[in-house]
Amino acid sequence: MSDWIAIGALAAVGLLIPIAMMSVSALLRPSVPETGKSTTYESGETPTGGTRIRFNIQYYMVALLFVVFDIETVLLFPWAVIYRPAISAGVPMIALLWPMLAFVGVLAIGLVWAWRSGAISWARSPRASSRKTERDLN
Repeated sequence: MSDWIAIGALAAVGLLIPIAMMSVSALLRPSVPETGKSTTYESGETPTGGTRIRFNIQYYMVALLFVVFDIETVLLFPWAVIYRPAISAGVPMIALLWPMLAFVGVLAIGLVWAWRSGAISWARSPRASSRKTERDLN
């Protein structure tokens, strides 16, 4: 039970220190309201245009696929480490391979779906397309 008391004390200290620091900071800092403080900071430049900019959704799709396959790699390493000792301990090979093959199979189906739906292919810019056609003509 003393282990849980230590964990609880550590959690309490971990919460109280930042809260106390923010409280002391809020009490001691000077409050000088002015319009320049509420504007968006653009590296010292006056901001122009709107804040709503449309980003290409393909960037987020590629980033999401990267995270999914990065996690797959993280899950494959421990499985690969215990594979040989489990075989020598007498665990049947199908009992070791089936869960990982099912996992990789689901990810492969997801990759094929993403590929066929165009989530991985980047949109070509008109400038890049015109350069390619100019090269092909020359």
